[in-house]
Amino acid sequence: MTSHVYTLHSTLELPLEDVHSHFESADLPVEIDEVEITRRNNTLILSAVAAEDNISKYTPTAQLKASVSENRVYLDEEEEEDSFGTSPSPSGPQWGAFGQQEEEEERPSELVEYACFKGDRETVLQNTALQYPMFEVLCDLARNAEKGNLTAITAVNGQLEATRIVDGEDRPATIEVREDPHDSSASNGVDWRNNEFIG
Repeated sequence: MTSHVYTLHSTLELPLEDVHSHFESADLPVEIDEVEITRRNNTLILSAVAAEDNISKYTPTAQLKASVSENRVYLDEEEEEDSFGTSPSPSGPQWGAFGQQEEEEERPSELVEYACFKGDRETVLQNTALQYPMFEVLCDLARNAEKGNLTAITAVNGQLEATRIVDGEDRPATIEVREDPHDSSASNGVDWRNNEFIG
């Protein structure tokens, strides 16, 4: 029985360098031989390469898609924080504070490229062949991401499962069945065809 990804939503952000280093030692699902990483302008594509020859070379395998953006990272942020994780601030008035502000504005920084896996299933996880194993790859990436969430509903051996990973940690998740709001609102809408005020 095959596994299937029904819904998926991701807001994951990882440094591009971390994505590349992750696959140098990643334990891939048995169905995937390797993950090919290609970049086209500001788009990063991670494509699954099947471990067995039962998939035609003309069949598009599952791929993860991310946009690449640059974020400025300040190099001295960790040094400024004390053991409680807060930046030390002097108490009382500081008469020479203007000169200190200029120094703070010129803190050393660098531009870091981030891979942003953001969107729903069709945006982030594409193609059907090897879709669930590639979803497992995405979950591994999510557990290494310091920022962002991944939520999904999947079917594994006929059983529905909920997945929720927040800021690199697995969190409890449940599946709720709700009434479709479109069904209830349809009867309350305006019937434009039989409206006496429209000639």
